Amino acid sequence: MSLSTLDKLQSRFDAQAAQGMDDVFQFHFSDAGSHYLVVKDGSLDIQEGEHDDPSVSLSMTTETLKGLMNGEVNGMTAFMTGKLKATGNVMLATKLTSLFPKG
Repeated sequence: MSLSTLDKLQSRFDAQAAQGMDDVFQFHFSDAGSHYLVVKDGSLDIQEGEHDDPSVSLSMTTETLKGLMNGEVNGMTAFMTGKLKATGNVMLATKLTSLFPKG
C-alpha cells in the first residue's frame, strides 16, 4: 500500500472522535497486503500485517479505500456491490468517516 494513503489517514485522524474507543480496524487490500489501525482513547497506531483479534475486518482495494475516505465512494454502495467486504462489528466501519473527516 502506498505510504501516502496511510500518511493521509494519520494526518486526518480526529482524536476527539476517537475518545473512549478501543477498537482495531483490520484492512485486507487485494492490491497491497494487510494493515491494521488501532484506535484507543483518542490515539491512532497504524501497523502492517494481521491483528490477532480485530474488532472489524474490511477487504477492499486501496482505490476503494481512497474513494471511501474522499467521499467519492459510498460505503453502503461499496458493500452492496461487493467492492467492500466486512466481517466482525460491521457497524464500527461506519465510524471511519468520523474518525478521518475530509480536510
